[in-house]
Amino acid sequence: MNAIRAFVRDIKPEHTLFALPFAYAGALLAQGGLPPLRMLAWITVAVLGARTAAMAANRLIDARIDARNPRTAARPLATGELHPAVMAVATVVGLVLLTIAAWQLNPLCLALVPLGALLLVVYPFVKRFSWGVHFLLGAVDALAPLGGWLAVTGRFEWPSLILFLAVTLWVAGFDILYALMDYDFDVREGIRSIPARFGTAAGRMLPLVLHVVMLVLLAWLGVIVHAHPLYWCGLLAGIVLVAYEAVLIRRRAGDVFALNAAVFNANMTFSVIFLLTTAASLLIAQSSPGSS
Repeated sequence: MNAIRAFVRDIKPEHTLFALPFAYAGALLAQGGLPPLRMLAWITVAVLGARTAAMAANRLIDARIDARNPRTAARPLATGELHPAVMAVATVVGLVLLTIAAWQLNPLCLALVPLGALLLVVYPFVKRFSWGVHFLLGAVDALAPLGGWLAVTGRFEWPSLILFLAVTLWVAGFDILYALMDYDFDVREGIRSIPARFGTAAGRMLPLVLHVVMLVLLAWLGVIVHAHPLYWCGLLAGIVLVAYEAVLIRRRAGDVFALNAAVFNANMTFSVIFLLTTAASLLIAQSSPGSS
């Protein structure tokens, strides 16, 4: 039981709340309403499997770096509380779950599993040679809404790619803020990040720019799919989020740990609100007189 608790603590399953709501939103937008519950169930399995594999691989590959970093030195794998084999097995199990779910969804989803698996396990290595790692992480998380869309339609469509890009920039933005906590360590160890490469001022301002662009992309998506007015309430929540982030960055510039805790909660809340407003807008539009 101690090992299970340590494993759960290390892979942080609560972080699934970033990707899963957008995966559902992608499926809802592609369907124009509520997809079959069976499909939503397999989308859930796919996201949970992919995220378990990604986190386990990240912890396994970065174990030595984590052990040297004061912020991460207490992680179970870094301290030896967990054996590396646990994370290796978890990576394989996560990829198996992803593959089974994709197989149950449609042939395109299954065919794309190798590419998704490659991105999941390559991400931890990129920080060793490129500050673009933030955008790769964003793209990995954005596979969730793209996968949700593909699960419904079985094909790539422009709205799905707009949603993919929006989520990529959204995740990259708060990951750049996250990297501020490791600025000194990254500079000393040669770990690549935008704050380490361009300075902490850039690390505070670029996320706001990326999140504004994310809102523009989601607005574009809403226009393309002729979204119900309730959809725009989700974007209003996004505007509030960006304004709140700007205030946090100004007021908590000296405490990056408190800053990141607040930003984490705000972004997780936004993902849930966006899902709820998107779902409500589609369901109301679907049930209104004259809807097809």
